[in-house]
Formats: sequence, structure tokens, C-alpha cells
Amino acid sequence: MSEIAFGQFRLDFNNECLWQGTRSISLRPKAFAVLKILVENAGQLVNKQQVLDAVWPGTFVGDAVLKDNIRQLREALKDDAASPNYIETAHRRGYRFIAKLGEQSQGKSLAAFQHEPARPPSSDNARSVSKAARRVLGREAELAKMQALMELVRGGERKTVFITGEAGIGKTTLVEAFLEHVAVIPGALIVRGQCLEHFGSSEPYLPVLDGLSRLGRVSTGTRVSDVFREQAPAWLSHLALTNVQPGEKDLPGPAAAPTRERMLREMAQAIERLAEHAPLVLVLEDLHWSDYSTLDLVSYLARRKDPARLMVIGTYRPVDVILAGHPLSGVKRELQAHHLCHELPLEYLSEEDVSQYLAAQFPGQYLPTRLRRTIYRRTEGNPLFMVNLVQYLIDQKVIAQQQGEWSFCVDCAEVEKGIPATIKALIEKQVERLGQDERAVLEAASASGMDFSTIAVAAGLEKPVEWVERHCEELARCHQFLSPAWLGELPGGIVTSRHRFNHVLYREVPYSLIPAMRRTKIHQRIAERGVELYKERACEIAAELAMHFEESRDWPRALQYLIEAAGTAARRSAHHEAAELARRGLEVLESLPQSSDRAHQEITLRMLRSTSLIAIKGFAAAEIDKICMLAQELRWMKDPSPQLFDMLVLLVLFYKFSGKMKSAEETAERLLHIAATLGDSALVMEAHRAMGSALVEQGRCAEALQHFDCASSLYETNANHPYTLTIAHDCKVVSECFAARALWTMGDPEGALKRMQEALAFAAELSHPASRVFVAHFAAQLHQLRGEPELSREHAKEMAKLADEYGLDLWQAVVDIDWGWSEAATGNEQSGIDQMQRGIKAYMAAGGKLWCPGFLGLLAGQLGKAGRTQEGLSAITEALALVEETGETYSLPELYRIKNELVTLQTSELATVAS
Repeated sequence: MSEIAFGQFRLDFNNECLWQGTRSISLRPKAFAVLKILVENAGQLVNKQQVLDAVWPGTFVGDAVLKDNIRQLREALKDDAASPNYIETAHRRGYRFIAKLGEQSQGKSLAAFQHEPARPPSSDNARSVSKAARRVLGREAELAKMQALMELVRGGERKTVFITGEAGIGKTTLVEAFLEHVAVIPGALIVRGQCLEHFGSSEPYLPVLDGLSRLGRVSTGTRVSDVFREQAPAWLSHLALTNVQPGEKDLPGPAAAPTRERMLREMAQAIERLAEHAPLVLVLEDLHWSDYSTLDLVSYLARRKDPARLMVIGTYRPVDVILAGHPLSGVKRELQAHHLCHELPLEYLSEEDVSQYLAAQFPGQYLPTRLRRTIYRRTEGNPLFMVNLVQYLIDQKVIAQQQGEWSFCVDCAEVEKGIPATIKALIEKQVERLGQDERAVLEAASASGMDFSTIAVAAGLEKPVEWVERHCEELARCHQFLSPAWLGELPGGIVTSRHRFNHVLYREVPYSLIPAMRRTKIHQRIAERGVELYKERACEIAAELAMHFEESRDWPRALQYLIEAAGTAARRSAHHEAAELARRGLEVLESLPQSSDRAHQEITLRMLRSTSLIAIKGFAAAEIDKICMLAQELRWMKDPSPQLFDMLVLLVLFYKFSGKMKSAEETAERLLHIAATLGDSALVMEAHRAMGSALVEQGRCAEALQHFDCASSLYETNANHPYTLTIAHDCKVVSECFAARALWTMGDPEGALKRMQEALAFAAELSHPASRVFVAHFAAQLHQLRGEPELSREHAKEMAKLADEYGLDLWQAVVDIDWGWSEAATGNEQSGIDQMQRGIKAYMAAGGKLWCPGFLGLLAGQLGKAGRTQEGLSAITEALALVEETGETYSLPELYRIKNELVTLQTSELATVAS
């Protein structure tokens, strides 16, 4: 038997499809399987366990998932649970299919139904009619494009797609329609993550980790954990997988603390392994709120050259990206420039599209043309506005159903007066129409987050979980605020149903309506429940707990979890997120009284923020002044400690950047003393590096080399110590770079080149972004001294790539200087000099004096070659004045050489004029 007919429908077993006449009705594969087992046992009670065992064999699935599939079937069949024609519920036992098989409704033939319009929607659920037909209204071309790209993905071509448009334009709807297409591909995997504003937005890699963890808890769980165990063991501590052994959940120690690039590489390898035999679609929604780490991953996956059955889909709002200055725009432009991504910008619907929507919404019914025009004018073709506006008109009885016919009841002018002007007002109206219990659940859910568990909402309301689940299901079924439920697992094996808001505005508006005092209490209860459930694993949700405790004004615990979350972000090399979390921690700290703990917490937060800002901006951030001032106060403390050592390391670097070379040397002496007192060889290594760099800037190169050699010799046994990560540069890379500089100054160019090549090779192997940009600059500078502009330009390009990719603002100014010199030296004198001048101006505006004499010397040399001798001499005069002020004397020989050339040129020019 290939099909069974009942009522107006046919169940096609061969194609796994439900038909109403010639119209195919979209069903998820699991929903089709549920309907199949019910139809095959028509007239008999099929208990819940029978359905679960047949449809989800070998997988633990609860009632919430089964109920969701029954709900979808009833929507597809236009069946009323209260007075069913097809599926009858046997309370607490199961379900029974009650329609007669093989019989056509009202005695009509099947052919008659092929031309009969579907019933109009009831006022209870006006969206239910022709849902599949309306799903991609006005987006058929975009859907076809995505389906064509998927065929290429199935052949091994990785694809990255950005779906763009403003809020409510239909990005998520298009994605969902496409995912229905993907779901029927054998073996295909879908990983879906949501970037959130405020609620967990600072958690690095949050949408990716959330999506992968969810995938790992379904039937592919064993495969996911095995893949990550093999390809990305560092990620096991961040993924909420149920079949990972307890020991594997521990955070890595200092020796295993991964760099950002290693984390990206391992994640990419794991994702590609999951997509080895069938396509994997990674959906990241609302990328305009994404953390920097997630953007890094999107870019990295797109750039990899290996074949992969992988499609990354990102949705975002361009206006939000522009207004916030979000780096997503730069990432997308760079990928587009190299033909590594596709953009599908969604525009407003046309007036014709609105007409088609109304025709599908009210099939066979006549509605005045003015209604279409009014709806189009008031919504401007925004799909979310349009759908909500139509529902509002139905609820207000402006469009009403009388004796099975829909009619337009009042004058259009009256309609325009009564229509809310913004989507916020529309959603507020919807919220106001909810019952008291449903509104309370919706508000508590909005406090919990965009994606929430019913356990969290129950805690916020102090209500039973079953009560919350019931109302969440009702909100999902009738009011379209929430998605259908799925199952999630909490620590201790606790299973809970989860929902997500269908749109961020459906969360924001109810949240804004909660009275302040009630909101505070809800957040407090949710946080307390989270701590109770996660216990010693609370670090896994530290950013979420921090937010709840902040909103509930529980400052001590907010601070505790902000410090925890910032530390976790730093260990992941997610410096932007770490800096922001630490900033919030310092704000919270202002609300706490003075105490010994408070002082310690302030030092910890300032260290976390400063080290992350150093990784991003160098030492140009004003916030770093505070930690350095604190370090100055504590510099001569009698009791040495690793924490004091870390602070003084930063102080040495800050003194150097500010042009205070003698102060840098004095503080480095203190570091050597602390390291020796503590007897820690890793600290001794770092102290030698700090002292060597302070000496070489002063031209004391022979002394400096001794310290660099000591640091390098200690590196083998201390390569992975945490202090290297603290200062954001690898000790060996820095030591080799400065050793090359010292050797050049001492007259050993070949020795300098050899040490620089060793530094470059080691940095490439290390794959640490901050160290790579550091060595690229030193290599570019060495080739400048050697008169090799093309080689210098190659290193400047590497700097530019890293500075842009990781948001290293200060290094971008150095890029302009180095690249500009290469341009000028290869004949593009004017543009190169202009670029150098811009870079020097930006660098000095950021407060930098370190290396400025050398930069000005480079500029002076190119000005002289361009015939602008007097400008060149002025630059040299400024450089020599800076040397006198700062004590940075290593560049003096080169400055005097350039000055002599300029003076000679000037003399020649004057002689020419005189003759």
C-alpha cells in the first residue's frame, strides 16, 4: 500500500508526504512518522510509549517533543483538539486516529477536492492556512539560490551565506524554509545558534557552543563527542555533552591553555569531520550581536581551502552593524573581496506580495483593495509588521468572520487610526490580551533570555515546572511568541523542556513591561536556581549568572561570576569579551564597600582588562593607566608574589611605551629580584626578557643579548607557563626579535637575520596572533634596514591581515608606517609618505613614544629621496629630540646616518642654486 486517503487528505508513504488535493502539506520527518503510526493503527489507542519507541528508537525523548509533533499534525489537518475529526487525545495515555480510512469527506471524489479551496482560518489561529505556501512569500529566488548552493555543498564545496535585512524582514523564515529542504537530505546535520544582545552576548563562542551542545544531546551525541575528543579535545570542557567523562570536563591547565588560533583550528577540524559524509549546516542568527570569537570562526571556516560539505549561514541587520561599528561588516567585505561568501539581502515585500499573503490568508474571500493598500502603507512591506497587523485587525474584529465568510467591517480611515504605529505597540497589544498567567510566564521567560528552560522560568515565578510548561505550550501554539519545545539536559541528568522567542522583539517588549521591583526578584530567583543546579559547574554559565545577579543587584555574586567569566574568556583568547566582562566587573565593584577582598578583586579585574586591551590595542588604552598607577604604588612592596610580578611586567612595558626607559629598567631590576626570591624559573625567564628589552632600547645591546640568551635557554622548560599569556606575547618570540635588533645595532647583519628567521619560524608554529603581529613588525623593520622593500612589504601585509582580523588597533598604525615605507621605497613616493605620516600621527595620538625616533627616521629618509630635504631634516630634528627625552638611543646610529645624507643633499641643492 503506497498511500491511504482520509477526509480531504492522502498520506503518501513512498514520498513521505501529506497531500490535500494537489497541495503538498509540509511536515517534519518525525511528525510524518507519528501520523503514519497513528493511521496504521486507526481506531485503536496508541499509547505514548509505543509512539516514542517507534519514532525515536534508542533515544530518550519526553512528552513535550511528542506533544509538539501532535500539535503540528493538528495544524496541518485543521483539526481541533477539543472536537477532533482526526486525532483524539486519551488523557495521560496516548492518541487515537478516529477518521475513516479510504472515505472522502462528504461523499465527494478526490478529484473534486483538487479544485476546492481550503477552509478559511479560524480567528483563533489565522496563520494556519496555506502555511507552506506563504512560508517563502516574496523570497522564492533567495530560497532557490540557497538550494542551488546546497547542491554544491553536497559535492564538497564549502559555502558561507549572509542573509541580511532589518528586523522582521523574514531572515529567520527563509532560513527555516531552507532547513526543511536540508532536513530531507540523508545524514544531514543542522547546528543552529543564536547571538544574543545583553543576555549572554559577552560569552565567547556562545551560539556555536550552544548549537553543537544541542546536536550532541540528540541521537548523534556519541558521534559528536567522539569527533571532538579526537579533533578538538580543548573544546570538551566547553561543550555540554552528556557522554563526556568527568575528567574530560575539567578546564585545561596552563600548559594546555589554548591560543585563539588553536581553538579556531580545532573547532574547524571537528566541524569538518562531522560534515565528512553528509552536509552540515551551521546557522548563526543575529550576527550583529555576535561576539568577536564567533566572527573569527566564521571567517576562519570560510578561508580554509580543504573541501568540506559545510554551509555556514549567518543572519544580521546591516543598520545595527553600521551604528554599532561592529567588525562584522569588515569580515564580510574581506570575504566578499576573495569570493568566499554570498550575500542575500532581503528587501521589503512589494504591494503584490502583500496581496498574495492576504489571498493565502483568506482564500476565496473578497477583501477591499483599500485594505491591501492600507496594510502595505502602514507596514511598508515589513513581513513581521504585516503578519502582526493582520492578526491585530482580526482580534479587533476589523476583519471578521461571519457565517464562514470574511468581511471588512469598518472604514479604512478608522482602521488607520486604530492601528499601532510601531511593532512595539503591536506586540504590547498582544501581550495585554494574554491571560494573567500567560503574561507572567512570558515576562519571566523574557528575563531568562532569548533561549530559556522552563525550569528557569518556574524558578523566577516560584511556580511548578508543569504549570510553566503548560502555559509555554499555549503561548507557542496560539500566540506565536515562542517556538515549540525541545528537550535540554542540565547537570545531574535533569531533563527540561526549552523554548526560544520567535523574534527578539517578542522578548524585548514583554521584558520592558515588567515593573522594576518584580524584574529584580525574577532575576534573583533564576540566578539562585542556576547556582543550585550547576553547583561546582557554575563556571559553565558564569556569564549568564553574572547578568542575572547584576540585574537583581546582588553585587557580590555578580562580581564573583564576572571575574569567573572574564577569566574563562581570556583562557579562550577571546580578549574582546574578556575586556568587556572585566569592565562590567569594575562597575559592579563601585557598589561594594572597601575591604581586603575588594582590593584583591580590583587588581584581578584590572589585570584581566588590561591584558586583554593590550592584546587588542597595545598600550594605547587609557584604562591601562589605572593598573599601571596601582603597580607603581606597589612596586617596592616587601612581600613578593606572582600577582605583583604580573603587574610589574605590565609596568615595564607601559614605561617603555611611554618613553620612560630608565623607569622601565629600574622596574625590570625589581622583577629579577622577585623572580629570584620566589625561585620560579618561569618568572626568571620573563624577568630576563623584560630587562633585555629595556636595555636594548637604550642601546646597551651587549648587555641585552645576555638577558635574551638567558630567557631563550629557560624557554624549553617553561614554554606554556601562564605569564606568557598574561602579557599577550610569547617570551621566546619577543626575545629573538630583540636579539636580532641588538645584533644589527652591534654590526652583525647576518646574525640579526638568522635570529629573526628563527623568531618567524617559531611564531608560525606557535600560531599566537599577538606574537605573530609583533614578529612581523620586527621582520619588516629589519628588511627596511637591509634596504629590501619588497620583503618588508610582505611582512607589512601579514601585519595588516592580523591587525584587521583581531581588531589590534594600535598595530594598524604601525602597519601604515611599515607599508607606507615600502610603497615609497618602490617608487610610490607621495602615497607612501602620506601613509607613513598618517600612521605616525595615529601612533603618537594614542600616546606612543616607543619606537617613534625610528619611525621618524624612516620618514625622513623617504622625504629626502623625494626631494623634500627640509621636511626630512625637520623629522630628524624631532626624532633626536625624542631620543633626548626618552633615552631610547638604539636608533641613534641610523638617525645620524640619515641626517648626514640629508645634510649632504641640502648642501648639493644649495650649491646647485648658487651656480
